[in-house]
Amino acid sequence: MSVNSSAAALVEVPRGLAGVVVTDTEIGDVRGAEGFYHYRQYSAVDLARSRGFEDVWHLLVHGELPDPARSAAFAVETAELRRLPPEVWTALPAVAATSRDAGPLAGMRAALSLLGAAKGFRPVYDLDADRRREDTLVATAAVPTLLAALHRLGQGLDPVEPREDLSYAANYLYMVTGSEPQPRRARAIEQYLISTIDHGFNASTFTARVIASTGADVSACLVGAVGALSGPLHGGAPSRALDTLDAIGTPDRVDPWIRERVLAGERIMGFGHAIYRTQDPRSHMLREIALRFGGPRVDFAVEVERHVERILAELKPGRELHTNVEFYAGVVMELCGLPREMFTPTFAAGRVVGWSANILEQAADSKIIRPVARYVGPGAPVEVPGAA
Repeated sequence: MSVNSSAAALVEVPRGLAGVVVTDTEIGDVRGAEGFYHYRQYSAVDLARSRGFEDVWHLLVHGELPDPARSAAFAVETAELRRLPPEVWTALPAVAATSRDAGPLAGMRAALSLLGAAKGFRPVYDLDADRRREDTLVATAAVPTLLAALHRLGQGLDPVEPREDLSYAANYLYMVTGSEPQPRRARAIEQYLISTIDHGFNASTFTARVIASTGADVSACLVGAVGALSGPLHGGAPSRALDTLDAIGTPDRVDPWIRERVLAGERIMGFGHAIYRTQDPRSHMLREIALRFGGPRVDFAVEVERHVERILAELKPGRELHTNVEFYAGVVMELCGLPREMFTPTFAAGRVVGWSANILEQAADSKIIRPVARYVGPGAPVEVPGAA
């Protein structure tokens, strides 16, 4: 393969930049070989088991876990930001109508742009650190309100105004369903949201950082991240994993159904992960949550997991293929009353904190992200043939 001289000295990189280090970060890390990931210096799963969402949000954007007084103050501060500007709220029916078939995530791209304009977001390049952080808090607090309102409008229901007396997770469930959730349901969703706040330089997080490196405003960075998440190779798997359970139907169909698809080269949704070489720690925690709820759906999911792992070990020896976060996430969200079309939007309601933390970290670096491509097309002469 011939390349031009300017690219000849470039280092070969794998497809998709797999394994390539592009920057330093203090936000967290994923240690796939160990089945472990952390937010700053704390185990993410331990945080999900022991802390509330607002505390972990504080950790990501302020760099430290709050003491009880600061925790309460931060919860009040962010709860007050949930209510949308009147011009955005009144525009949501039109946004929902135009994105009805595409769903709440598509509508949120437009709504986030409206929010940024209504709130006067300016390029992060022109702001100090405090104002950047304030803009991320405003946007993050608004995301659950936008998602829930767009969902309800798409279903022909009136949107529900946010409440400041409920936690982030409980308020989200309330706005989606229209009913105040049971505490154990709110806590289950809270733990799911915490467990998905950040997870390395995935496609949406990297997209947010690339846009932040241009100095764009916070809403532009988040719109780009949501766009990346909307792709089927990044988001959407929780509902598809639940579809797998429905397609199998009964325990006696697990073996033939799975074998047929594995032998056909199809992917079994909810199993395997690009990073983990052992069990996904998020899946392990969500399995525990599902088992606390119990019931036929959970029992069937556990049985399917056991059979699938056995069959995959037999048909794909030497590969560690276990359940990933999506498998039990779908089960837990269904048990908590969330409809399937809201599974990926719910993921976004948690991941927006991670996106925001990465935007803030990237904005502190004035260097724009500008990689190069290796040209492999036909040779390009310096002079255009036939030019006078």
